[in-house]
Amino acid sequence: MVVGVLAPWSALGLNTKLREVFRWKQLDYEFPTEEARQAAIQSGNFIQEHNLPLGIEVWNDKVFITVPRWRPGVPSSLNWVPINGEESPKLRPYPDWKFNEVQGNGTQKVVNTFRVRADVCDRLWVIDCGLVDILGQAKPIWSTKLLVFDLKSDTLIRSYTLKESDTRPKSFFANVVVDVTPDDCENAHAYLPDLGSNALVVYSWAENDSWRVKHHYFHFDPLFGDFNIGGVNFQWTDGIFGVALSPVLADGYRKLYFHPLSSINEFVVSTKIVKNKTIASDSYHAYKLLGNRGADSQATASFLDESSGVVFYTQVNKNAVGCWNSYAFPDNYSPLTNAIVAADNETMVFPNDLKVDRNSNLWVLTDRLPTFMYKRLDTKDVNFRVLMAPVQEAIKGTVCEAPKFYRYQF
Repeated sequence: MVVGVLAPWSALGLNTKLREVFRWKQLDYEFPTEEARQAAIQSGNFIQEHNLPLGIEVWNDKVFITVPRWRPGVPSSLNWVPINGEESPKLRPYPDWKFNEVQGNGTQKVVNTFRVRADVCDRLWVIDCGLVDILGQAKPIWSTKLLVFDLKSDTLIRSYTLKESDTRPKSFFANVVVDVTPDDCENAHAYLPDLGSNALVVYSWAENDSWRVKHHYFHFDPLFGDFNIGGVNFQWTDGIFGVALSPVLADGYRKLYFHPLSSINEFVVSTKIVKNKTIASDSYHAYKLLGNRGADSQATASFLDESSGVVFYTQVNKNAVGCWNSYAFPDNYSPLTNAIVAADNETMVFPNDLKVDRNSNLWVLTDRLPTFMYKRLDTKDVNFRVLMAPVQEAIKGTVCEAPKFYRYQF
């Protein structure tokens, strides 16, 4: 990542579809007591301006919010707030404070997580990169781990450390996607994009094993590594990042849609390929280029809503959220079949993560990350937001609102 000169803002867009659920000027936490909060401030365990929300997930009455340990002073990386909470709720550590403490020698802890995923079996999957102070000294606490919690009991039910063969010196894991059906919870797979060294790590719950998958399409595109967001120009070289899954097809597998962050292209491969450790890296032509989204359409996270077939994705250079209907246009991925759901150069600066909940509501977290990384956030301004809209309202009036007779039958 290389920071450049300041860049002008683009023309102001206006979001009229996504309603604001939460907003923060700065994050705060629900400490046990005010004395505990003051002690955390005095000790440097809580430096408020170093806390930025990044990942979001929704399960029942909980909205999970991750806070990466970019810099010192983040007291808890995995958190939640009530879905019907206050406008600027204080974050509650998940499952508790002790689990989020970096100090000490405990083996059960969340060191640093960026994105999480709640599956249909009521489990929360957490990818923990194990590094703290990433923008400073980048101190490793432990190797990258996959942590899985039972959401009904708030207990850790599995901790898996990625194997040495899964990683490389520049590996960095900031996303986790789960492939499972509610009637076969023991046959789950997690897909872990390695954006730093251009690979996909696949984890099997049943085998409690993982393997690294390589392909040219996992690499960033050097023509699309330049970003201009919120008045900051910078260059990133992030590889495979966004991953979205189709429903289970007739052959028992899904389509795995993916893209590097520094790219405008979208690719697809059957999970039949990546689930097979013996052929996953040796089936070059099984991976297909779908098409591209058009200029300045670099995206972080993506998510497919099975009820509509719409793949939603962030549009970080446009301060927007985009969409493509995989049912209506299964073989047609282009600027004409992609659309902007919502855009706003004030309330949607750097949409970082998004999810669709079980009730087909689209949730988006925006956080002005480039300003946080390369300049300084104005603590008097609203910097972080969670936005939401029902999927059908979000896609209304766009090409993603395809008539039912266009929809591809699986």
